[in-house]
Amino acid sequence: MSNNGPDDWPAGVGRNILTSVDSTNEEARRIAPGLLGPTWILAQEQTKGRGRRGRAWTAPKGHFSATLVMRPAEPPQQVALRSFVASLALFDAFVAACGRPAPFALKWPNDVLLNGGKVAGILLESAGMGEGVSHIAIGVGVNLLDAPKSEQVEDGAVAPVSLAGETGAIVTPEEFLDLLAPAYHHYETQFTTYGFAPIREAWLARAARLGETITARTMHTETVGRFDTVDEAGNLVLSTPKGREVIPAAEIFF
Repeated sequence: MSNNGPDDWPAGVGRNILTSVDSTNEEARRIAPGLLGPTWILAQEQTKGRGRRGRAWTAPKGHFSATLVMRPAEPPQQVALRSFVASLALFDAFVAACGRPAPFALKWPNDVLLNGGKVAGILLESAGMGEGVSHIAIGVGVNLLDAPKSEQVEDGAVAPVSLAGETGAIVTPEEFLDLLAPAYHHYETQFTTYGFAPIREAWLARAARLGETITARTMHTETVGRFDTVDEAGNLVLSTPKGREVIPAAEIFF
């Protein structure tokens, strides 16, 4: 089913609501060649949802599973910065849903925390043609009513929480999409007009554990240091006993 959404739905942006699909990111890949403009895909059920590094994406009852698919014009390094755009949009959508910003924070590179627990995650996937990007899929998962059990996440990871459980706000996936899409459009316009600088500044103002000691793990290394900033390329910057460490990709542990 497709429809145009509420009155404040951004002009020129598609809105596809599906009863069931294997994965909204897979559906994004399928429809990308025929895109007329950016399109949100919302699934009431995902049968093969996935998270980062190919992990299974656990979706409890009332879970928000959606993907924004679009054809970006920038080079791949710039395209990848849209994880920060999506994080800011999620932050604003949560504030609109529950009416207060205080309990929310953004965890590098692409999670949203609520009272210290993980309430949302973002998965970016792209396909390229030559040196460009033919399309990007920004997958978003939000625990609206319930959260996965702690044993369903890796050891040491932030415990999952739900919006309803922590704030009492009851929001349907369709209602949440109608908050998220205009918020994303706002920051996307900033990004394409002014570049990453204002996005970076806004993200850092909402960053979790900025100035505190954190651990960054990759498949082969572990770095402990003070979270100083995110640089102009979106990399994590830590102060460590060995000096300044710039980390382009890692899992973060507190």
